[in-house]
Amino acid sequence: MNTSKLACPAILLVTLLAGCGPGGGPGPGAAMPPPEVSVLTVAAEPIALTTELPGRVEASRVAQVRARVAGIVLQRAFREGGDVKAGELLFRIDPAPFQAAVNSAQAALAKAEANLAQAQLKIRRYRPLVESNAISKQDFDDALTVQQQTSADVAAAKAAVDTARLNLGYASVTSPISGRIGRALVTEGALVGQGEATPLALVQQIDPIFVDLTQSSSDLLRLKQALASGQLMSAGRGQAKVTLVTEDGRPYPESGKLLFSELTVDESSGAILLRAEFPNPKRALLPGMYVRARMAQAIDEHAITVPQQAVMRGTDGASVWLVKADGKVSAQPVTANIAQGGRWIVSQGLKAGDRVIVEGLQKTKPGATVKPMPWQAQAASPR
Repeated sequence: MNTSKLACPAILLVTLLAGCGPGGGPGPGAAMPPPEVSVLTVAAEPIALTTELPGRVEASRVAQVRARVAGIVLQRAFREGGDVKAGELLFRIDPAPFQAAVNSAQAALAKAEANLAQAQLKIRRYRPLVESNAISKQDFDDALTVQQQTSADVAAAKAAVDTARLNLGYASVTSPISGRIGRALVTEGALVGQGEATPLALVQQIDPIFVDLTQSSSDLLRLKQALASGQLMSAGRGQAKVTLVTEDGRPYPESGKLLFSELTVDESSGAILLRAEFPNPKRALLPGMYVRARMAQAIDEHAITVPQQAVMRGTDGASVWLVKADGKVSAQPVTANIAQGGRWIVSQGLKAGDRVIVEGLQKTKPGATVKPMPWQAQAASPR
């Protein structure tokens, strides 16, 4: 037998076994395949820039119900904490003295009207007599003066009747607006309106309801500068959607609209006041509540966004890792200061077409070679 023919397969087998590590894998000298990472190819897209602002809930209308005449409260005609309509009776003040004043004023008016009628009759009798010189011109002039005086007395008496009736009407205290009324500030038997307009109750209209927001004047200036330079497109007056998050972290189901912003900046805080209006049909929002409002103030037509987990922050600022065309990883500094729905808006450092590593950052480092795979949003790690 030829020993050279038997030696060749044996040598080949030993060579193959030497190239394998434990378990049959690549040996220590073999190259490892590049790790897989999930990448996102960034693209510019229009996005509404939303600002989150602190705010307080305010009633849209507030009316302090006060006693406008002095007297004793006879009746409270409303349920505390309930809803009232404009013109609805709230309190009844003893009307007897005011009714007596009306009667007295009407009597004075009747007397003045009688005196005026007598003066007018006298003028009619004197007119033909003065023309025939049966009476002096002086007597006729005196009669005319008396007629004018009695006419003025009638006008004064009518004004007194109107005043007396007005005071009688004030004895029935009604609600000036529709809304929700609080507790009664006086009880039956209380003397009110003695020297001052006594507060009786408070009525507040809470549907719709206002939310007063505060925004830093510096943030507002940056927004206006971006709008003026054309970097941003305005969302348009009345088109900005405002949403609320209540104190317990729950979103308020109704959306509101921005009404106006103050013309001056608060000197102590450097903030400007914004007011928004919200429907409140279920009375879920109450005056004094603390809320946070999310308001779309402008639209960036060419915004570049990346998932928040793709941005790393250190002492040198924010950065992302890019996968170049040759598959190598490089670190790219970025400016990402605005968060929007789980993503960072990158204002500097990225351009459309860049491939950003979203998942698998722990598997690689700058300068290493990776195998990029498309990142799927639904596969992102829960936050």
